[in-house]
Amino acid sequence: MVFSSHIFLFWFLPLALLLYYAAPKRSRLLVLTLESYLFYAWWNPWFTILMLLSTAADYVLGALIVREGATERQRKAALAASVCSNLAFLGFFKYALFFSENFGKVASAFGLGAVEMPAFLGQIVLPVGISFYTFQSMSYAIDLYRGHAERARSFVDFACYVSMYPQLVAGPIVRYATVAEQLRERVHSLEGFVAGFTRFNHGFAKKILLANPMGRIADLAFEAGSLSAPLAWTGILAYAFQIYFDFSAYSDMAVGLGRMMGFRFPENFNSPYRSTSLTEFWRRWHISLSSFLRDYLYIPLGGNRLGPVRTYANLLLVMLIGGLWHGAQWTFVLWGGLHGLVLALERWGKRRLPFPVPRPVGWIATTLVVLSGWVFFRSPDFGSALGYFAALFGNGGDPASAKVLAAVVFTPANLLQLTVCAAVAWFLPNSGQWLRRLDGWKVACGLVLLAISVRVMALQGFNPFLYFQF
Repeated sequence: MVFSSHIFLFWFLPLALLLYYAAPKRSRLLVLTLESYLFYAWWNPWFTILMLLSTAADYVLGALIVREGATERQRKAALAASVCSNLAFLGFFKYALFFSENFGKVASAFGLGAVEMPAFLGQIVLPVGISFYTFQSMSYAIDLYRGHAERARSFVDFACYVSMYPQLVAGPIVRYATVAEQLRERVHSLEGFVAGFTRFNHGFAKKILLANPMGRIADLAFEAGSLSAPLAWTGILAYAFQIYFDFSAYSDMAVGLGRMMGFRFPENFNSPYRSTSLTEFWRRWHISLSSFLRDYLYIPLGGNRLGPVRTYANLLLVMLIGGLWHGAQWTFVLWGGLHGLVLALERWGKRRLPFPVPRPVGWIATTLVVLSGWVFFRSPDFGSALGYFAALFGNGGDPASAKVLAAVVFTPANLLQLTVCAAVAWFLPNSGQWLRRLDGWKVACGLVLLAISVRVMALQGFNPFLYFQF
């Protein structure tokens, strides 16, 4: 079940809200938890068992970490058990096949002969959202150990925190300390409900009216056998718009749904394509992930406290791991490596250059780096990525075939949609800024956008959420 579907919009959400508000206040978290498990079970009921096991393990281990009288050794052992169990869950379901295949290739390269992998590895199904909820659950134990959070009041509180359906399968990654007080007591008001519903409507429209059309253009370009340079640049620009509007739309809807039930989730995007450096880009893009990697990986590795060389190495390592987090493919590792190298280069340049980089130059350079990274991110393998880079510079195959594709891509409707996406991404206020102060006109605008989007959604055959695969 996805947010941009009739079954969620007209069946699940109305019934879920009705049951939530009809329940006594002391029972609302339990109702929300059961609704979240039902929402998650829609993909595969067996996935709920894995999430429940992860939740129960971290709840018990969290209790051991803060248990009165626990020694430091016991606390560290409980923390290690939490981190290792979460990483084991994630590693098995997401990376077992990837590492097994590459181990076989390395063994063959060193003359050790063919290594036959267990057949079941090829049949592993990746549970939706496992990268998000394992990070949330693991961060609870880490924050308890650090003294940055208090123990959950009850198992229901913690289970609700881990499974809450608005942000369960694609974030934002919410830390327990952020919502601990809200789990105990929230303000339910008509004003908050309307604000949340309006935020949801704008996110829904962003998904249907902007992300999905860009996805069709991007797929045409990346799946084409021959591309001219203008087509290749249009395709990567369309993919950049697709992934931004798709993911930020989900975050908008998650924030809106949470607000409808009295929760206030953190913002996850802040107009990242306006960044004038890659460092700034990561302060604006997928904010909850970048802050998670900073606080739980970069800083523990030493951050920038151990000298410049170690700082550069830490940046590169964190981004390589961030790339691998997105998927078990070398293209994601290359994407992370590119970002890590440029982040290190920016840090070096900040120390060495005698003058600041002009903002227009910084914006152009950052945009080119981000677009180049999206080529790796979108391509199924390294060879395809190299072929796409060749097309960007005019070596894209048969010109006759490219002309046929150009007639499909460069239609007035597609060019208008690309222009609208560029205006929204680069010049207009983002959803959080636009809806910071709510008035009747913005509420009405949201309702109109919802009505148009529902009508368009009925005609669309292309409606994926990209980050569900991560």
